[in-house]
Amino acid sequence: MSTLFNDILSTIAERGRSMIDFSGRDRKGETGSFADLFEQLLSERGEASGVAIAREIFERYAELDARGRAEVIDVIADRFGVDLEAARVAAERFLEVPDDGAGRKMSEASEPRRQELFRRLNLAPNGTALLVSMRKDLLKGLRENPDWAATNSDFIHLFGSWFNRGFLVLRRIDWQTPAAILEKIIRYEAVHEIHGWEDLRRRIDPPDRRLYAFFHPRLSDDPLIFVEVALTTDIPTAIPPILADGREPIDPRKATTATFYSISNCQSGLAGVSFGSFLIKQVVEELSRELPNLKTYVTLSPVPGFVKWLNQQMGELPEGEASALNDVEREAVTRAFAHAEAAELPAGEDEQVLTQLAASYFLNARDRKGRPYDPVARFHLGNGAILERVNWAADPSARGVQQSLGIMVNYRYEPDEIEVNHEAFVKEGRIVAAPRVHRLQRGRSGASRDLVAG
Repeated sequence: MSTLFNDILSTIAERGRSMIDFSGRDRKGETGSFADLFEQLLSERGEASGVAIAREIFERYAELDARGRAEVIDVIADRFGVDLEAARVAAERFLEVPDDGAGRKMSEASEPRRQELFRRLNLAPNGTALLVSMRKDLLKGLRENPDWAATNSDFIHLFGSWFNRGFLVLRRIDWQTPAAILEKIIRYEAVHEIHGWEDLRRRIDPPDRRLYAFFHPRLSDDPLIFVEVALTTDIPTAIPPILADGREPIDPRKATTATFYSISNCQSGLAGVSFGSFLIKQVVEELSRELPNLKTYVTLSPVPGFVKWLNQQMGELPEGEASALNDVEREAVTRAFAHAEAAELPAGEDEQVLTQLAASYFLNARDRKGRPYDPVARFHLGNGAILERVNWAADPSARGVQQSLGIMVNYRYEPDEIEVNHEAFVKEGRIVAAPRVHRLQRGRSGASRDLVAG
Protein backbone atom coordinates (compact mmCIF):
# COMPACT_ATOMS: atom_id res chain seq x y z
CA MET A 1 0.00 0.00 0.00
CA SER A 2 2.78 2.42 0.93
CA THR A 3 4.66 1.68 -2.33
CA LEU A 4 1.52 2.31 -4.38
CA PHE A 5 0.88 5.56 -2.52
CA ASN A 6 4.43 6.75 -3.13
CA ASP A 7 4.13 5.85 -6.82
CA ILE A 8 1.01 7.99 -7.05
CA LEU A 9 2.78 10.89 -5.33
CA SER A 10 5.75 10.51 -7.68
CA THR A 11 3.42 10.78 -10.68
CA ILE A 12 1.78 13.86 -9.20
CA ALA A 13 5.22 15.36 -8.47
CA GLU A 14 6.32 14.84 -12.09
CA ARG A 15 3.24 16.65 -13.33
CA GLY A 16 3.83 19.43 -10.84
CA ARG A 17 7.49 19.74 -11.80
CA SER A 18 6.46 20.56 -15.37
CA MET A 19 4.49 23.55 -14.03
CA ILE A 20 7.35 25.03 -11.99
CA ASP A 21 10.66 26.40 -13.19
CA PHE A 22 13.42 25.27 -10.82
CA SER A 23 16.24 26.03 -13.28
CA GLY A 24 17.04 29.43 -11.82
CA ARG A 25 17.52 28.09 -8.31
CA ASP A 26 20.86 27.09 -6.85
CA ARG A 27 21.12 23.28 -6.78
CA LYS A 28 23.76 23.46 -4.05
CA GLY A 29 21.10 24.32 -1.51
CA GLU A 30 22.29 27.65 -0.15
CA THR A 31 20.37 28.97 2.83
CA GLY A 32 18.47 31.58 0.83
CA SER A 33 17.48 29.04 -1.80
CA PHE A 34 15.90 26.74 0.81
CA ALA A 35 14.15 29.65 2.51
CA ASP A 36 12.57 30.62 -0.82
CA LEU A 37 11.49 27.05 -1.51
CA PHE A 38 9.95 26.75 1.95
CA GLU A 39 8.01 29.98 1.46
CA GLN A 40 6.88 28.84 -1.97
CA LEU A 41 5.71 25.53 -0.53
CA LEU A 42 3.70 27.28 2.19
CA SER A 43 2.06 29.65 -0.28
CA GLU A 44 1.34 27.05 -2.98
CA ARG A 45 -2.31 26.04 -3.38
CA GLY A 46 -2.03 23.52 -6.22
CA GLU A 47 -1.67 19.89 -5.15
CA ALA A 48 0.65 18.81 -7.95
CA SER A 49 2.84 21.88 -7.54
CA GLY A 50 3.03 21.38 -3.77
CA VAL A 51 4.12 17.76 -4.14
CA ALA A 52 6.74 18.78 -6.72
CA ILE A 53 8.20 21.50 -4.49
CA ALA A 54 8.31 19.16 -1.49
CA ARG A 55 10.18 16.56 -3.52
CA GLU A 56 12.58 19.20 -4.86
CA ILE A 57 13.38 20.29 -1.31
CA PHE A 58 14.16 16.76 -0.18
CA GLU A 59 16.26 16.02 -3.26
CA ARG A 60 18.40 19.09 -2.59
CA TYR A 61 18.60 18.33 1.11
CA ALA A 62 19.89 14.82 0.33
CA GLU A 63 22.80 16.33 -1.64
CA LEU A 64 24.08 18.30 1.35
CA ASP A 65 26.79 17.34 3.81
CA ALA A 66 26.24 17.52 7.58
CA ARG A 67 27.11 21.22 7.74
CA GLY A 68 24.75 22.07 4.90
CA ARG A 69 21.90 20.16 6.52
CA ALA A 70 22.53 21.97 9.80
CA GLU A 71 22.22 25.28 7.94
CA VAL A 72 18.86 24.19 6.52
CA ILE A 73 17.63 23.25 10.01
CA ASP A 74 18.82 26.68 11.16
CA VAL A 75 16.59 28.25 8.50
CA ILE A 76 13.61 26.22 9.69
CA ALA A 77 14.30 27.12 13.32
CA ASP A 78 14.94 30.83 12.75
CA ARG A 79 12.40 31.79 10.09
CA PHE A 80 9.42 29.53 10.56
CA GLY A 81 8.40 29.91 14.17
CA VAL A 82 5.31 31.61 15.57
CA ASP A 83 4.16 34.85 13.93
CA LEU A 84 4.40 36.80 17.18
CA GLU A 85 2.46 39.82 15.98
CA ALA A 86 -0.41 37.70 14.67
CA ALA A 87 -0.44 35.74 17.94
CA ARG A 88 -0.52 38.97 19.98
CA VAL A 89 -3.45 40.36 18.01
CA ALA A 90 -5.38 37.07 18.27
CA ALA A 91 -4.74 36.91 22.04
CA GLU A 92 -6.00 40.46 22.56
CA ARG A 93 -9.15 39.70 20.58
CA PHE A 94 -9.72 36.57 22.67
CA LEU A 95 -9.40 38.60 25.87
CA GLU A 96 -11.95 41.06 24.50
CA VAL A 97 -14.37 38.37 23.33
CA PRO A 98 -13.48 35.02 24.96
CA ASP A 99 -15.61 32.74 22.80
CA ASP A 100 -14.85 29.56 20.85
CA GLY A 101 -14.27 31.40 17.58
CA ALA A 102 -11.70 33.76 19.05
CA GLY A 103 -10.09 30.90 20.92
CA ARG A 104 -9.75 28.89 17.73
CA LYS A 105 -8.17 31.85 15.92
CA MET A 106 -5.77 32.39 18.80
CA SER A 107 -4.77 28.72 18.68
CA GLU A 108 -4.22 28.90 14.92
CA ALA A 109 -2.17 32.10 15.20
CA SER A 110 0.06 30.63 17.91
CA GLU A 111 1.00 27.54 15.87
CA PRO A 112 4.57 27.75 14.53
CA ARG A 113 4.76 27.97 10.74
CA ARG A 114 7.13 25.00 10.92
CA GLN A 115 4.26 22.65 11.66
CA GLU A 116 2.43 23.52 8.45
CA LEU A 117 5.76 23.37 6.61
CA PHE A 118 6.31 19.81 7.87
CA ARG A 119 2.77 18.82 6.91
CA ARG A 120 3.37 20.02 3.37
CA LEU A 121 6.80 18.42 3.15
CA ASN A 122 5.04 15.19 4.10
CA LEU A 123 3.31 15.34 0.70
CA ALA A 124 6.55 14.37 -1.04
CA PRO A 125 6.99 10.75 -2.14
CA ASN A 126 8.31 8.92 0.92
CA GLY A 127 7.88 12.21 2.77
CA THR A 128 7.22 10.69 6.20
CA ALA A 129 10.45 8.68 6.15
CA LEU A 130 12.38 11.72 4.89
CA LEU A 131 11.04 13.89 7.72
CA VAL A 132 12.00 11.21 10.25
CA SER A 133 15.49 11.26 8.74
CA MET A 134 15.60 15.06 8.95
CA ARG A 135 14.76 14.92 12.64
CA LYS A 136 17.55 12.37 13.08
CA ASP A 137 19.91 15.04 11.69
CA LEU A 138 18.41 17.58 14.10
CA LEU A 139 18.93 15.33 17.12
CA LYS A 140 22.60 14.84 16.22
CA GLY A 141 23.19 18.58 16.52
CA LEU A 142 20.65 19.50 19.21
CA ARG A 143 23.17 19.71 22.06
CA GLU A 144 25.33 22.19 20.12
CA ASN A 145 22.28 24.11 18.85
CA PRO A 146 19.87 24.61 21.77
CA ASP A 147 17.85 27.06 19.65
CA TRP A 148 16.63 24.01 17.70
CA ALA A 149 14.64 22.85 20.73
CA ALA A 150 11.38 24.43 19.56
CA THR A 151 11.75 22.78 16.15
CA ASN A 152 12.35 19.46 17.88
CA SER A 153 9.17 19.96 19.90
CA ASP A 154 7.23 20.61 16.69
CA PHE A 155 8.52 17.36 15.23
CA ILE A 156 7.48 15.45 18.36
CA HIS A 157 4.04 17.09 18.31
CA LEU A 158 3.37 16.06 14.72
CA PHE A 159 4.97 12.61 14.94
CA GLY A 160 2.89 11.92 18.04
CA SER A 161 -0.20 12.30 15.84
CA TRP A 162 1.13 10.68 12.70
CA PHE A 163 2.40 7.63 14.59
CA ASN A 164 -0.62 7.30 16.81
CA ARG A 165 -1.26 3.74 18.02
CA GLY A 166 -4.29 3.55 15.75
CA PHE A 167 -2.05 3.72 12.67
CA LEU A 168 0.42 1.05 13.78
CA VAL A 169 0.27 -2.52 12.48
CA LEU A 170 1.63 -5.46 14.49
CA ARG A 171 3.34 -8.13 12.40
CA ARG A 172 5.06 -11.33 13.44
CA ILE A 173 8.50 -11.68 11.87
CA ASP A 174 9.50 -15.21 10.90
CA TRP A 175 11.78 -16.97 8.46
CA GLN A 176 9.26 -16.35 5.65
CA THR A 177 9.41 -12.58 6.09
CA PRO A 178 11.02 -10.77 3.11
CA ALA A 179 14.81 -10.68 3.32
CA ALA A 180 14.90 -6.87 3.12
CA ILE A 181 13.01 -6.66 6.43
CA LEU A 182 15.09 -9.42 8.04
CA GLU A 183 18.27 -7.52 7.12
CA LYS A 184 16.89 -4.48 8.93
CA ILE A 185 16.09 -6.58 12.01
CA ILE A 186 19.73 -7.68 12.12
CA ARG A 187 20.92 -4.09 11.74
CA TYR A 188 18.48 -2.54 14.22
CA GLU A 189 18.95 -5.03 17.08
CA ALA A 190 20.12 -2.78 19.92
CA VAL A 191 20.33 -5.05 22.98
CA HIS A 192 21.90 -8.39 22.01
CA GLU A 193 23.76 -8.19 18.71
CA ILE A 194 22.60 -10.59 15.99
CA HIS A 195 25.63 -12.27 14.47
CA GLY A 196 24.42 -12.95 10.95
CA TRP A 197 21.64 -14.97 9.36
CA GLU A 198 22.04 -18.18 11.34
CA ASP A 199 21.87 -16.28 14.62
CA LEU A 200 18.73 -14.53 13.41
CA ARG A 201 17.21 -17.87 12.42
CA ARG A 202 17.80 -19.21 15.93
CA ARG A 203 15.78 -16.28 17.27
CA ILE A 204 12.76 -16.43 14.96
CA ASP A 205 12.45 -19.90 13.43
CA PRO A 206 12.18 -22.40 16.37
CA PRO A 207 8.62 -23.03 17.61
CA ASP A 208 9.41 -21.56 21.05
CA ARG A 209 10.71 -18.24 19.72
CA ARG A 210 8.81 -15.19 18.49
CA LEU A 211 9.61 -11.75 17.12
CA TYR A 212 6.95 -9.07 16.71
CA ALA A 213 7.31 -5.62 15.17
CA PHE A 214 5.22 -2.50 14.75
CA PHE A 215 5.00 -1.02 11.25
CA HIS A 216 3.46 2.22 9.96
CA PRO A 217 1.58 2.40 6.62
CA ARG A 218 3.94 5.11 5.33
CA LEU A 219 7.03 3.07 6.32
CA SER A 220 5.59 -0.32 5.52
CA ASP A 221 8.91 -2.10 4.93
CA ASP A 222 10.79 -0.51 7.82
CA PRO A 223 9.95 -1.57 11.41
CA LEU A 224 9.50 1.09 14.08
CA ILE A 225 10.19 -1.15 17.07
CA PHE A 226 10.40 -4.88 17.67
CA VAL A 227 10.46 -7.29 20.58
CA GLU A 228 12.05 -10.76 20.77
CA VAL A 229 10.27 -13.38 22.88
CA ALA A 230 11.41 -16.69 24.34
CA LEU A 231 8.79 -19.22 25.45
CA THR A 232 10.08 -21.10 28.50
CA THR A 233 8.96 -23.29 31.38
CA ASP A 234 10.25 -20.88 34.05
CA ILE A 235 11.54 -17.33 34.48
CA PRO A 236 15.05 -17.14 32.95
CA THR A 237 17.83 -15.59 35.00
CA ALA A 238 20.54 -15.28 32.32
CA ILE A 239 20.73 -14.48 28.62
CA PRO A 240 23.24 -17.11 27.33
CA PRO A 241 20.79 -20.08 27.55
CA ILE A 242 18.23 -18.10 25.55
CA LEU A 243 20.68 -17.27 22.76
CA ALA A 244 22.61 -20.55 22.83
CA ASP A 245 23.43 -22.34 19.61
CA GLY A 246 22.29 -25.96 19.66
CA ARG A 247 19.75 -25.63 22.45
CA GLU A 248 16.75 -27.97 22.36
CA PRO A 249 13.47 -26.14 21.57
CA ILE A 250 10.40 -26.94 23.63
CA ASP A 251 6.82 -27.43 22.55
CA PRO A 252 5.14 -23.99 22.89
CA ARG A 253 2.09 -25.70 24.37
CA LYS A 254 4.25 -26.76 27.33
CA ALA A 255 5.61 -23.27 27.94
CA THR A 256 4.30 -21.37 30.95
CA THR A 257 6.37 -18.20 30.61
CA ALA A 258 6.83 -15.64 27.83
CA THR A 259 10.08 -13.72 28.25
CA PHE A 260 10.65 -10.43 26.42
CA TYR A 261 14.43 -10.44 26.22
CA SER A 262 15.13 -7.68 23.70
CA ILE A 263 13.22 -4.54 22.71
CA SER A 264 14.80 -2.42 19.98
CA ASN A 265 13.69 0.99 18.73
CA CYS A 266 14.55 1.15 15.04
CA GLN A 267 14.09 4.81 14.06
CA SER A 268 16.27 7.25 15.99
CA GLY A 269 14.39 10.09 14.30
CA LEU A 270 11.31 9.02 16.29
CA ALA A 271 13.00 9.30 19.69
CA GLY A 272 10.50 10.60 22.23
CA VAL A 273 7.53 9.02 20.41
CA SER A 274 6.69 5.98 22.53
CA PHE A 275 5.56 2.68 21.01
CA GLY A 276 7.01 0.21 23.50
CA SER A 277 4.15 0.06 25.97
CA PHE A 278 1.61 -0.55 23.19
CA LEU A 279 3.86 -3.21 21.68
CA ILE A 280 4.25 -5.21 24.89
CA LYS A 281 0.56 -5.07 25.74
CA GLN A 282 -0.51 -6.15 22.26
CA VAL A 283 2.03 -8.97 22.13
CA VAL A 284 0.75 -10.20 25.50
CA GLU A 285 -2.76 -10.26 24.01
CA GLU A 286 -1.57 -12.08 20.88
CA LEU A 287 0.33 -14.71 22.85
CA SER A 288 -2.45 -15.26 25.38
CA ARG A 289 -4.89 -15.96 22.54
CA GLU A 290 -2.49 -18.31 20.76
CA LEU A 291 -1.14 -20.05 23.87
CA PRO A 292 -3.60 -20.02 26.79
CA ASN A 293 -1.12 -22.16 28.76
CA LEU A 294 1.10 -19.09 29.29
CA LYS A 295 0.72 -17.80 32.84
CA THR A 296 3.72 -15.53 33.32
CA TYR A 297 4.94 -12.57 31.24
CA VAL A 298 8.36 -11.20 32.15
CA THR A 299 11.36 -9.46 30.68
CA LEU A 300 15.04 -10.28 30.97
CA SER A 301 16.34 -6.73 30.82
CA PRO A 302 19.71 -5.00 30.72
CA VAL A 303 20.70 -2.37 33.29
CA PRO A 304 22.36 0.28 31.09
CA GLY A 305 22.73 2.92 33.81
CA PHE A 306 24.25 0.90 36.66
CA VAL A 307 27.97 1.30 35.97
CA LYS A 308 27.48 4.93 34.99
CA TRP A 309 25.77 5.59 38.33
CA LEU A 310 28.45 3.67 40.22
CA ASN A 311 31.13 5.78 38.54
CA GLN A 312 29.37 8.91 39.77
CA GLN A 313 29.22 7.57 43.31
CA MET A 314 32.88 6.53 43.23
CA GLY A 315 34.00 9.91 41.92
CA GLU A 316 33.82 13.45 43.21
CA LEU A 317 30.22 14.46 43.85
CA PRO A 318 28.81 18.01 43.97
CA GLU A 319 29.28 19.88 47.23
CA GLY A 320 26.82 18.76 49.88
CA GLU A 321 26.04 15.46 48.16
CA ALA A 322 27.29 12.30 49.86
CA SER A 323 28.11 9.06 48.10
CA ALA A 324 25.50 6.30 48.31
CA LEU A 325 28.27 3.73 48.80
CA ASN A 326 29.71 2.55 52.09
CA ASP A 327 33.31 1.40 52.46
CA VAL A 328 32.57 -2.29 51.87
CA GLU A 329 30.65 -1.45 48.70
CA ARG A 330 33.38 0.85 47.42
CA GLU A 331 35.93 -1.94 47.78
CA ALA A 332 33.66 -4.38 45.94
CA VAL A 333 32.98 -1.87 43.16
CA THR A 334 36.71 -1.19 42.79
CA ARG A 335 37.36 -4.90 42.31
CA ALA A 336 34.42 -5.21 39.92
CA PHE A 337 35.66 -2.31 37.80
CA ALA A 338 39.06 -3.99 37.51
CA HIS A 339 37.34 -7.10 36.12
CA ALA A 340 35.15 -4.98 33.82
CA GLU A 341 38.20 -3.38 32.22
CA ALA A 342 39.16 -6.88 31.10
CA ALA A 343 35.54 -7.59 30.04
CA GLU A 344 35.24 -10.18 32.82
CA LEU A 345 32.41 -10.78 35.27
CA PRO A 346 33.13 -9.61 38.86
CA ALA A 347 34.41 -12.16 41.35
CA GLY A 348 31.73 -14.36 42.89
CA GLU A 349 32.80 -13.30 46.39
CA ASP A 350 31.25 -9.87 45.69
CA GLU A 351 27.90 -11.21 44.50
CA GLN A 352 25.97 -10.43 47.68
CA VAL A 353 27.33 -6.90 48.05
CA LEU A 354 26.80 -5.96 44.40
CA THR A 355 23.31 -7.46 44.06
CA GLN A 356 22.22 -5.70 47.26
CA LEU A 357 23.63 -2.48 45.88
CA ALA A 358 21.82 -3.07 42.58
CA ALA A 359 18.51 -3.56 44.41
CA SER A 360 19.05 -0.27 46.22
CA TYR A 361 19.92 1.36 42.89
CA PHE A 362 16.60 0.29 41.38
CA LEU A 363 14.49 1.23 44.38
CA ASN A 364 16.15 4.48 45.38
CA ALA A 365 18.52 6.03 42.82
CA ARG A 366 16.96 9.01 41.05
CA ASP A 367 18.01 11.34 38.29
CA ARG A 368 17.76 15.12 38.62
CA LYS A 369 14.12 15.02 37.52
CA GLY A 370 13.27 12.66 40.37
CA ARG A 371 12.77 9.66 38.09
CA PRO A 372 14.39 6.22 38.48
CA TYR A 373 17.94 6.62 37.26
CA ASP A 374 17.93 3.61 34.96
CA PRO A 375 16.22 4.30 31.58
CA VAL A 376 15.06 0.70 31.08
CA ALA A 377 13.61 0.71 34.60
CA ARG A 378 11.74 3.93 33.81
CA PHE A 379 10.27 2.32 30.71
CA HIS A 380 9.03 -0.92 32.27
CA LEU A 381 7.97 0.50 35.63
CA GLY A 382 6.18 3.32 33.83
CA ASN A 383 4.32 0.69 31.81
CA GLY A 384 3.05 -0.94 35.00
CA ALA A 385 5.55 -3.78 35.39
CA ILE A 386 6.77 -5.20 38.71
CA LEU A 387 10.49 -5.30 39.52
CA GLU A 388 10.68 -9.06 39.99
CA ARG A 389 14.29 -10.16 40.45
CA VAL A 390 17.93 -9.05 40.27
CA ASN A 391 20.07 -11.62 38.42
CA TRP A 392 23.79 -12.02 39.10
CA ALA A 393 26.18 -12.91 36.21
CA ALA A 394 23.27 -12.87 33.77
CA ASP A 395 25.04 -11.19 30.85
CA PRO A 396 28.72 -12.14 30.50
CA SER A 397 29.13 -10.29 27.18
CA ALA A 398 31.63 -7.42 27.06
CA ARG A 399 28.76 -4.96 26.72
CA GLY A 400 26.84 -6.49 29.62
CA VAL A 401 29.87 -6.37 31.91
CA GLN A 402 30.75 -2.81 30.95
CA GLN A 403 27.29 -1.35 31.47
CA SER A 404 25.99 -3.40 34.42
CA LEU A 405 28.78 -5.69 35.71
CA GLY A 406 26.81 -8.51 34.10
CA ILE A 407 23.67 -7.93 36.17
CA MET A 408 20.25 -8.20 34.50
CA VAL A 409 16.75 -7.96 35.96
CA ASN A 410 13.30 -9.45 35.41
CA TYR A 411 10.29 -7.16 35.20
CA ARG A 412 6.98 -9.00 35.46
CA TYR A 413 3.82 -7.91 33.66
CA GLU A 414 0.76 -9.01 35.58
CA PRO A 415 -2.16 -8.17 33.25
CA ASP A 416 -4.63 -7.50 36.08
CA GLU A 417 -2.20 -5.18 37.88
CA ILE A 418 -0.61 -3.20 35.03
CA GLU A 419 -2.89 -0.18 35.21
CA VAL A 420 -2.77 0.05 39.02
CA ASN A 421 1.03 -0.14 39.01
CA HIS A 422 1.24 2.41 36.22
CA GLU A 423 -0.93 4.87 38.15
CA ALA A 424 1.13 4.38 41.32
CA PHE A 425 4.35 5.05 39.41
CA VAL A 426 3.12 8.07 37.47
CA LYS A 427 1.21 9.79 40.27
CA GLU A 428 3.26 8.85 43.33
CA GLY A 429 6.62 7.77 41.90
CA ARG A 430 6.11 4.44 43.69
CA ILE A 431 8.09 1.46 42.42
CA VAL A 432 6.28 -1.86 42.76
CA ALA A 433 8.84 -4.58 43.52
CA ALA A 434 8.72 -8.21 44.59
CA PRO A 435 9.54 -9.02 48.25
CA ARG A 436 12.86 -10.63 47.25
CA VAL A 437 14.07 -7.29 45.82
CA HIS A 438 13.12 -5.44 49.01
CA ARG A 439 14.92 -8.09 51.05
CA LEU A 440 18.06 -7.57 49.00
CA GLN A 441 17.90 -3.83 49.55
CA ARG A 442 17.35 -4.21 53.30
CA GLY A 443 20.37 -6.50 53.44
CA ARG A 444 22.75 -3.63 52.82
CA SER A 445 24.73 -2.75 55.94
CA GLY A 446 26.02 0.68 56.81
CA ALA A 447 24.99 2.38 53.60
CA SER A 448 25.77 6.07 53.91
CA ARG A 449 22.88 7.16 51.74
CA ASP A 450 20.19 5.47 49.67
CA LEU A 451 18.41 8.30 47.89
CA VAL A 452 20.66 9.79 45.24
CA ALA A 453 20.16 12.33 42.51
CA GLY A 454 22.31 11.29 39.58
